Amino acid sequence: MANIYNNEGITGIAAAILLAGIILIAGAAASITMSNSKGETEKDYKQMMNEALDEISIYLQIKDVIGKYYSIEGEKRIQKIAILIKPLFSTNIDTSKLLIQLFNGKQIQMLYYSGNAEFIHSYPLFEHSLWNNQNENNFGLVVTLDKDKSLVDYSIINDHTDMAYITIKLSEDFQLKNGDSIQITLFPSTGVERTVSIEAPAPLTPIVSLH
Repeated sequence: MANIYNNEGITGIAAAILLAGIILIAGAAASITMSNSKGETEKDYKQMMNEALDEISIYLQIKDVIGKYYSIEGEKRIQKIAILIKPLFSTNIDTSKLLIQLFNGKQIQMLYYSGNAEFIHSYPLFEHSLWNNQNENNFGLVVTLDKDKSLVDYSIINDHTDMAYITIKLSEDFQLKNGDSIQITLFPSTGVERTVSIEAPAPLTPIVSLH
């Protein structure tokens, strides 16, 4: 599995983010103080503080990355990838504004939200009907936990217990053979971007853990 954090790891991440937040807020306060003579107001100060708090509180953890091999033109290739995400804090994250970048060392592709988020129910993950409603230019969400249905109904992650798989259907240029690698970066509209590098293992089983 990729990027699995235990409780100590999560505590360390939270502490690091809060420390970064303190530095950001201190920097913003210093900036306001130094520029007061140029007409900065209390409203400007509050806006900068809110922006700094947004940056440190919106943090998506990547809990797992898995892929599925398919036989394509006589060879085994990973065509589908699922990324399990979970917020570190209980805060609103609008997944409709999330962008995903794929980079294979030669090409970059941007993926946009398809608007489709569905509970996993009893479907096998890679056979879920949601895959039928997305293409190689967008991504969907197979939701595993969403107590108030904010993600399913409104595309909003709002609780630290919310969890969902980002579903990605790779185009031919990004499909992975044994040993191939790509870099995946998540760009929320605000907050901290996340990057994970994955490498395709030998296709000993159809579904593989990626790291």
